[in-house]
Amino acid sequence: MALNWVMFDAIRNPLPLQGEITITTVSDVECTLIIPDVAPQTSAGTGGAGPSKMKEYGMIHLTDKRLIFTSQPSGSKAKLSFESLTLPLESILSSKFEQPFFSSNYLVLSVKPSLGGGLTHGTSLEVRTLKTGLFSFVSILEKTRERAGYMKRHSMDDEENLPAYSSSSSSTAVGGSSNYDMPPGYDA
Repeated sequence: MALNWVMFDAIRNPLPLQGEITITTVSDVECTLIIPDVAPQTSAGTGGAGPSKMKEYGMIHLTDKRLIFTSQPSGSKAKLSFESLTLPLESILSSKFEQPFFSSNYLVLSVKPSLGGGLTHGTSLEVRTLKTGLFSFVSILEKTRERAGYMKRHSMDDEENLPAYSSSSSSTAVGGSSNYDMPPGYDA
């Protein structure tokens, strides 16, 4: 999970990774990023300054490898709290679909931050749609996460099932070799 690491094309769509396929895009989304224990702004302080909440509006792009949020700049000159957010699917630790009585449904994702991504452990993301339902998106996200996990396990199994290669000769000393290692017709 990393803040502001998405590369954009000319019309502000995220550039796909090599071999990446876009599955769905949802517009008019509100994302609230909750980062626990943000370091204090001054060097004199000790300890955390408490959790930080950043909220932006924009689009979510779900691919077969990651979940991408891109904020939509408004006409005002106000600075965005974050421009983009990248979540590799394997870094989503858990998801919870919340259905409160007196407000709209939303999705809470607990994520493992990427090294150097600008976030801390315990970071969570709340996703709300403003005009459409969220239930179908949650279903697609869960199926995509399940498939990505399956593909990763399958590729790891393939690597473990490779045949073990062994040399028919053994080296006589460190850095040395026996005549079996030499090309035919070459004697030491």
